[in-house]
Amino acid sequence: MKEYCELLELEFQQINKDRKELLSGLSKYISEKFNMNKIPKIVVMCTHNSRRSHMGQLLLSLGADYYKLPEIQTFSSGTEATAFNERAIKAMRKVGFDIYTKNEEDANPVYEIKWRDEMNAIKGFSKSIHHPTIPKENFAALMVCSEADKDCPIISGCDFRLALPFDDPKAFDGTELEESKYDERCKEIGREVFYVLSRVAFE
Repeated sequence: MKEYCELLELEFQQINKDRKELLSGLSKYISEKFNMNKIPKIVVMCTHNSRRSHMGQLLLSLGADYYKLPEIQTFSSGTEATAFNERAIKAMRKVGFDIYTKNEEDANPVYEIKWRDEMNAIKGFSKSIHHPTIPKENFAALMVCSEADKDCPIISGCDFRLALPFDDPKAFDGTELEESKYDERCKEIGREVFYVLSRVAFE
């Protein structure tokens, strides 16, 4: 997993200038929270909370650990709840996340996720922005799909909002490119959130 994180750092140059300017806003938000001795809370949102939003949450959490930052609370949600998609889970397992559940028969299973034995597991399941586990005030909303950004013009309690859309790997489900596209999207999201956190850590 350390090698995967190091690879993401080596790929920062693939992020274009305009995208880096967007990402710097989230870096500034996190730094300002730390400077006020507050815990940054980041909710990663997409429409169905099934793929990109889970990737974003987990990679943000991994990045905060990798850069040894103070506590950052990460969440994922959608405009509606479905299920954490099995293809996205496969891609995250390939990164090195330990993802398991005792209730795979459920329509919306609750997964426990770790990358270190001694850490508390992150619970991963699909939920809407209104779920009780999602912060209701003083949080950043990271919109990783254009549909969610359009469907939620106002997010109550949010004190920072960033539209940062990524292409949906769902478009390749059932094709020969399915696995490679999920891996590609995972790496793209990881590259950008690691860039955000590297700026917090080193600037």
